[in-house]
Order: sequence, then C-alpha cells, then structure tokens
Amino acid sequence: MKEVTIAGGGLAGLSLGIALRGAGVPVTLHEAGRYPRHRVCGEFINGVGEETLERLGIADVFSDVVRHEETHWFLGGKRIYEGRLERAALGVSRRRLDLILASRFEELGGQLHTDSRQRMEGAEGFVWAAGRRVERKSRWLGLKVHVRELSNRRGLEMHLGRHGYAGLAPVEDGRVNVCGLFLNQNYGGKGLDLLWNCLTDNGLQDLAGRLREGDPDEGSFLGVSAFSFGGQPGKENLLPLGDAESMIPPFTGNGMSMAFEAAEIAAGPLARYAGGRMCWPEVLSDVSGSLRRKFRRRLFTARVLHPLLLTRSGRGFLVGAARSGALPFRTLSRVLR
Repeated sequence: MKEVTIAGGGLAGLSLGIALRGAGVPVTLHEAGRYPRHRVCGEFINGVGEETLERLGIADVFSDVVRHEETHWFLGGKRIYEGRLERAALGVSRRRLDLILASRFEELGGQLHTDSRQRMEGAEGFVWAAGRRVERKSRWLGLKVHVRELSNRRGLEMHLGRHGYAGLAPVEDGRVNVCGLFLNQNYGGKGLDLLWNCLTDNGLQDLAGRLREGDPDEGSFLGVSAFSFGGQPGKENLLPLGDAESMIPPFTGNGMSMAFEAAEIAAGPLARYAGGRMCWPEVLSDVSGSLRRKFRRRLFTARVLHPLLLTRSGRGFLVGAARSGALPFRTLSRVLR
C-alpha cells in the first residue's frame, strides 16, 4: 500500500491522518512545532455533524467538552442579538485538542515528526495542511488569550468594534478563550497590553475592563499577522487542505469545522489512492472539486459580510437588518455550515 505524507499537524492534518490510519493507510505527518501549544483560534466547533466526527474516528474526543447552546452579539457594549444555536457548538482549547489528536494518531501507528519542516515539491501522495499563507504585508492582526474567573459569562459572545471584533468562548477548566481580529494599525504595547490597546482603540473599553478584572493567563497569549482570507495559492501536485486551501474569516466560527469537513472529504480518495484504486491526478481533481462545492456558499457569504463588520455604516446596516428581522441570524448560521 502506498504511503501518504502530510505536512501540518493542525486539525485538518491530524484528523485526516487518524482517518487514514483507521483505513490501514501508512501515514507520515510532519509538524513544524511541538505539542501542546496554543493557537490563535476561536476554539469552538460550530456546525460540524456528529457523523463527520464519527467517520474521522474522533467523535469520542468531544464527549466531555463544553457545549454552547446560545450566541450573543454586542455593538458598543449593547446587545444586538441573542439566539439559540440549532446544534450545540463544542468548546475546547487547541492546546488540549491538538495534543489529544496527535496522541491518537500515534496510537494508531502513524509516524509523527515534530519540529519538522518537510519540503514537498512535485511528489505524489503529499498533503499540504500547513496552514494559512504567509504574506509580507497584511491588513490583519489576530490576538488570543485565555482568561479565568471572567464575570457575566454568557456562552458564545461576539463583540463588534470600530475596526475589528473579538469573540469569547468558554473552554475547559473554567477558562474563556478571547480571540480578536483587528485591522493592523499602530496600537502600541506588547503581550496583554497590546490586546488591551486593540480593544480600547476599537471602542471595546467595557470588554477590556471586564477581561482585566478576570485572571488573564499571560502564558496563553499569542498574536499572528501576515495572513489573508479566502482561497490560498496551491503548490504544484500537492493536495492543499484546511487553511492551506481556503481560510474563512473568524466571525463565522467555521474554521475548525471546515478543517474536519475537509479531512472527511479527502480521506476516501486518499485511501483509494493508497490502495492503488485511484491515480494521483484523479485525487487532486476529486478532492479540490468536492471542497469547492462544499465550501463555496459559506466562503462567498463570509466574503460579502466581513467588510460590513469593519465600517460604521456596515455595522449600522447589519444591526438594523438584524433588529427588523431582515437579516435572520438563524438562517445565516445554516448558510455558514
């Protein structure tokens, strides 16, 4: 049986590796970092079905995670929308989840190499799941921290600011993940001071004060920039997956779900390739076409709505539409699944 090699040990790469090992496929996975580690991520899974997790062989991993039934949106400290989710979102930190999945992959006989940056150029059987494209200049700054003992916890929260937004998602051990996306400006400061400055300069002073009154875990703070959203440029003859294929804006809460869904789509064709029942060009064509059909509508919807969140007039339009019922959030959540 042919081997499959995966570059990138995030959610897409690890869950794909687990699914392939479950099918008896030899898999080697290269991850540039080490486990456990923090990631800039919303840290909740929204919209992915139990059947997808079952087919990947990881459903049991989520048996004891935090379940979110409601979502709340705020503008300038005022609640503009609250609603129940049609399917509970699953809250779990990437520090915990990635470590569990990496251990599962190795238990199934997968070959895992950490601190490893594998060059993959033009060979068959290679999956590129090493995350978003790095750009020299980027409009965006992403920041994340865990906060303990946070007051007035309301489940999932989204706070809209002048030039960015921040989401709150409770995870394990009483922690709340705070993850923000802001236009990359000269906010000043480092570490947590940078986050407080981003929130304050974007009109989210109340949220900044609330977070500071809690117990921020400075060791969990992380920041990223130099990235873009939408389709990512491919590498010749490699199969891109997860954020390496397309990256959706974080306000959708869809990034983790799309990683698992992409792994599910790719697992079958790759298993057939490994067993000699599908040639590599057919795998590339089959998987890329399936990914486009699966994610096209939600990526388009996110691309249309995301700019509206970042301007005063756009936010005003969204608030008015939400309050009048012209923008039904429940329908929107179905589109973004």
